[in-house]
Amino acid sequence: SLHAAMGQAVFAKLEALGKPSIAAINGFALGGGLELAMACSLRIASSKARMGLPEITLGLIPGFGGTQRLPRLIGTGPALHLVLTASMIDAARALQIGLVSEVVEPEELLPTANRIANQLAGFSPAILRLASQTVRHGSEMPLTEALAFEAAQFGVAAGTDDAREGMAAFIEKRKAKFEGR
Repeated sequence: SLHAAMGQAVFAKLEALGKPSIAAINGFALGGGLELAMACSLRIASSKARMGLPEITLGLIPGFGGTQRLPRLIGTGPALHLVLTASMIDAARALQIGLVSEVVEPEELLPTANRIANQLAGFSPAILRLASQTVRHGSEMPLTEALAFEAAQFGVAAGTDDAREGMAAFIEKRKAKFEGR
């Protein structure tokens, strides 16, 4: 439907932003909220977070990318379980199945997200974009094709000014000054 296509388009823009995005999940991330989080590059949850795709209880299916992003993140079996049973899981289970990469206490959620954001801000934006694209596109290819794609992307990365700066900084034992080129 048009509604689902519009939601998918918004989340696809987030996914293809060209810079990493971090979902800091605190409380409930159900339906579209979880689909939004899955479109982000990284997902961190507070220990109080609860996640799920309850659309089936409404006579619907997830329509903003949930049926496609979830199996890519956690595998087909666990994704089918969550979608078909409308199960809600806690943060510990989400970490166990790979839906989130870190679980922290609620008061540490935003400081942790900010720490990671600051860490990413110290890296080359061009290389972060290239790495994200390589992971996302490569994961949809057969392994042989994906490895060739990775090698080609490595060549692109190695030819950047930021790669030269990174190697020089390593050799000179100093912090790199990336400019995104």
